[in-house]
Amino acid sequence: MIARKLVLALAVLAVAGCSSPAGPGAPVSVPEVPTLAPPSDAVKVLEIPDVVGMEHQKAQDTLQAAGFYYLTEEDSTGQGRMLVSDRNWVVVEQVPSAGTAVPQSDKILLRSKKKTDP
Repeated sequence: MIARKLVLALAVLAVAGCSSPAGPGAPVSVPEVPTLAPPSDAVKVLEIPDVVGMEHQKAQDTLQAAGFYYLTEEDSTGQGRMLVSDRNWVVVEQVPSAGTAVPQSDKILLRSKKKTDP
């Protein structure tokens, strides 16, 4: 947006510096810059599938297949462990919950624990 305004301002200055066939100071027409459609038209509202109880990797694959790509994760036990091998973890909670309709650009949090955790 700023770059488009800057280009338009430079174009006005360049045209203003040129002599007009009607003489100096005559009005000069400046072509309009086309406006783009807002990006919100491309964002769909989708229902979040239920991935609780799934292996973490399968849960991510399921959400991506449904159109969600802004996925985050955390250790649900509070130990702060990193989910290095997603296949060793199982989803115990998802936020927002399954069935919630949200824009596909919204963040989805998967809270998981290791399969060996109690």
